[in-house]
Amino acid sequence: MKRILLLTLTLMMMLSTSISFAQTDADNFYKSNSVKIEKVSFPNQYKMQVAGNLFLPKDMKEGETYPAIIVGHPMGAVKEQSANLYATKMAECGFVTLSIDLSFWGGSDGEPRNAVLPELYAESFSAAVDFLGTRPFINREHIGVIGICGSGSFAISAAKIDPRLKAVATVSMYNMGAANRNGLNHALTLEQRKQIIAEAAEQRYVEFLGGETKYTSGTVHELTEQSTPIEREFYEFYRTSRGEFTPEGTDPLTTTHPTFSSNVKFMNFYPFANIETISPRPMLFITGENAHSREFSEDAYKRVAEPKELYIVPGAGHVDLYDRVSLIPFDKLEAFFKEYLKQ
Repeated sequence: MKRILLLTLTLMMMLSTSISFAQTDADNFYKSNSVKIEKVSFPNQYKMQVAGNLFLPKDMKEGETYPAIIVGHPMGAVKEQSANLYATKMAECGFVTLSIDLSFWGGSDGEPRNAVLPELYAESFSAAVDFLGTRPFINREHIGVIGICGSGSFAISAAKIDPRLKAVATVSMYNMGAANRNGLNHALTLEQRKQIIAEAAEQRYVEFLGGETKYTSGTVHELTEQSTPIEREFYEFYRTSRGEFTPEGTDPLTTTHPTFSSNVKFMNFYPFANIETISPRPMLFITGENAHSREFSEDAYKRVAEPKELYIVPGAGHVDLYDRVSLIPFDKLEAFFKEYLKQ
């Protein structure tokens, strides 16, 4: 009980710190005068269109080739939330960057909307390599990836079987498999897991017969006295002007929420299995000192082979690293990719 109380108080302090700075340094919708943006779309291996934003440094020279970085958004989000910010900042550093919508989300193909299929999420990154590697201004031997939150685990899953991804960085990573099987800090019991699986299986009957789709997890739409510190942390980003974004044609009540019947697919998702085989390609794990997701970056770091680095941002929580530009270590990312994506 004391441990739970201590954890709750710690998380509340994290949240208080996050909110107090949010209005001054949160810049999710950052724009740059030195970067040109193009909307793009390209097929994945299964002929489904992946939507993206291509960020081009304005000082690019005709006839030269450039290193590139793919950026994946947090789970349940879209490229306009965090991914575009990272892509813009890295384009300012001289990289061509590409933010993408994972399949079933945002502007990318996939029905039903908000469905969970981890293998296809990972495929989105390989499809992005296909696209970038066939552009005349890209050096296809120098393509890296940044995965934010859940996309960290999807980018790792892709890199294990796609050696064209030459350098992998994750930020505030969630292992979406472990998070759904075990909960944070292994708080979910086996019986609770089995109950979720059983309920999701029954929901398949409902949807097969044309019944209403049920959604799960994601970010709450209102706060109450019972709202947890983590719920409040996500609410501050996804449900306020700080980071709220509803793609055209999307029901605001379903944004960030996966379909319940498909979400159990995550329980069969093991992105860290064989993660050491990514070596000798380098990996950088960035997490906040106070992030509730820190366990996932630390776990991956222990499992992966060299070269590797775990970079802990002092004073930062999980969502802080989505958009708080004074905390996000863009200089660290720049140095990492300039070292390992050398021309």
